[in-house]
Amino acid sequence: MGTFVIKLPDVGEGVAEAEIVEWEVAIGDVVQEDAVLAAVMTDKATVEIPSPVDGRVIWLGAEPGDVMAVGSPIIKLEVDGEGNVVDQGEAKFEKAEPVDVVQAVQDSAFVVEPPKKKITIEKPSAAPARQATIGPIRAEGEKPIASPAVRKRAMDAGVDLRQVTGTGPAGRISHEDLDVYFDGSAVKVHSGNGHIANTSVTDVKIVGLRRKIAEKMSISKSRIPHITIVEEVDMTALEELRGMLNKKKTEEQSKLTLLPFLMRALVKAVSEQPNLNAIFDDENGVVHQYGGVHIGMAAQTPNGLVVPVIKHAEARDVWGCAAEVNRLATAAKAGTATREELSGSTITITSLGPLGAIATTPVINHPEVAILGVNKMAIRPMWDGTDFVPRKMMNISSSFDHRVIDGWDAAVFVQRIKGLLETPAMIFMEG
Repeated sequence: MGTFVIKLPDVGEGVAEAEIVEWEVAIGDVVQEDAVLAAVMTDKATVEIPSPVDGRVIWLGAEPGDVMAVGSPIIKLEVDGEGNVVDQGEAKFEKAEPVDVVQAVQDSAFVVEPPKKKITIEKPSAAPARQATIGPIRAEGEKPIASPAVRKRAMDAGVDLRQVTGTGPAGRISHEDLDVYFDGSAVKVHSGNGHIANTSVTDVKIVGLRRKIAEKMSISKSRIPHITIVEEVDMTALEELRGMLNKKKTEEQSKLTLLPFLMRALVKAVSEQPNLNAIFDDENGVVHQYGGVHIGMAAQTPNGLVVPVIKHAEARDVWGCAAEVNRLATAAKAGTATREELSGSTITITSLGPLGAIATTPVINHPEVAILGVNKMAIRPMWDGTDFVPRKMMNISSSFDHRVIDGWDAAVFVQRIKGLLETPAMIFMEG
């Protein structure tokens, strides 16, 4: 029997490192050639790593979330024959060929990552933790015995020392007693009022898609000085029109939601302000203004936030926009959206749907310069000059990159969107 070392392959596109997203195998598993061993994520794609040989897993070199350099050993297999390990454990490694991208991420969008089974890397078992009792709260005026350092640590953590049992002389509370309390390994005892203190702490490692989202949001907020404008819009006329069009639609046509109308209004608005349909290359100080309107559709899926892109919305009517929205939303939720479908947006629309609030402050999808946020629609009493009447009202929240978009231009854009939505016939007018 021999040992075969598998290293992180060069997945192409100049990538020097990749994150281990998840293992498809565990120590002790028998694998066959071409079986998927792991999924790794780079800045460009999620790639599956296949096994080049038959063997049994005897070592895993990383945990999910670890970032490894290309060429680093990531897994060892026990194989028939001599394997590929020579003197001093050096490996004659033949670079594995990368497989097809299963999900994609690019500079202005996020990747859809289907959920898979959780693999735990085996670790040596730790010694049993000492248990201590969390006792009832001490009587009023009974001061816990503890050093100033212990008191400060407890105060910083928001812990009432009267609930911590000390194991030192005369019940003195030590740092070790606090450690047991924080670890949640203490045996909980009723304090006499029917309630039990919950001291558990759960550590959740940020990996894969969630890490990419975190990085994206950090870049957007750290680099882009946001200016956000909130405006209320009377949606009554548009909702009446939408209902009428849905009643007359053919079987081939998709049901119209609010989103296709927003897209068409956005197309008209940015045709008058092309500086908003743009990407800001802040490292080189260049704003790229696009003729085509490629609208990112921020969507929440079971796996996290993704941004499918409706390409060339300027060439689609409301029915065409609706059909493309439905197609991309289905692909995003199923985890089958391609890299092309998740890339190339020039401006983004985001909405929380019926869960939306009165107003939000949407974060710009870097490196874009503007985002249109849609809030919850509700019937509100509005003054028509003589009386209060019920109207379907909705607030829109739009954020702009204040480095390249002035407040005046932002306000003009918001008012143009408002005017188009309140007078929906203008959405269908050419020119």
